[in-house]
Amino acid sequence: MPPIEALQRQAKAHEIGEMPAPTQAKLLRVLEDHKVRRLGSKVETPVDVRVLAATNKNPEQAVADGQLRRDLYFRLNVFHIHLPPLREHKEDLQPLVERLLAEISEKHGKTVSSVGVDVMEMFKSYPWPGNVGELKNLVQRVLILGAGEEIRLEEIERELAVKMAVDEPLVKQDLLALPLREAREQFERAYLQQQLLLCNGKVGQLAKRVGMERTHLYRKLRALGVDFRQLGED
Repeated sequence: MPPIEALQRQAKAHEIGEMPAPTQAKLLRVLEDHKVRRLGSKVETPVDVRVLAATNKNPEQAVADGQLRRDLYFRLNVFHIHLPPLREHKEDLQPLVERLLAEISEKHGKTVSSVGVDVMEMFKSYPWPGNVGELKNLVQRVLILGAGEEIRLEEIERELAVKMAVDEPLVKQDLLALPLREAREQFERAYLQQQLLLCNGKVGQLAKRVGMERTHLYRKLRALGVDFRQLGED
């Protein structure tokens, strides 16, 4: 029977989908035998516990890929709760932001109490690849750096523009290996997609932002395959 202390340390360091195979085997034995043994002891102690396991991966795919033991998965999968990504339940953004503002303002001694309507619209158009953790970090960063009592659109635009530039640089090394025409198309597509996101999907605002006539911009977006309707056309 595995020592309980070692199992605790190993389990805390990993999600269930990333847990090393030896640790998965130890956890499975505990779930099957309902017994643990303290480090250095030879006495097995009965346990009656409920186990909550989480993973950000598709567990069935992790089983198929050999990352998660099939027997452990079926042992754990008694009651499955699927937590959708933030982009799939954006109706919760308003209460989430309000709660984060209250918590972070109190923690850092700030007086910020609201966000503008335009900021909330941008939040709803952003895909949030980092889910609630990314939202929390963004609100905290803007709240600490800002000076007003309301989070303003220009602050969010600045932070998201910096983040997107880091996450997805417009000029990739791969472009240097392409013919000029293909490289230009890829650059223009990435540039307009990022600018469109900062404009909440509104092509009219985008036209002013990038200095293009609106009709010509529509043709350019269609030619590049940029789906402006997905974010919401104005």
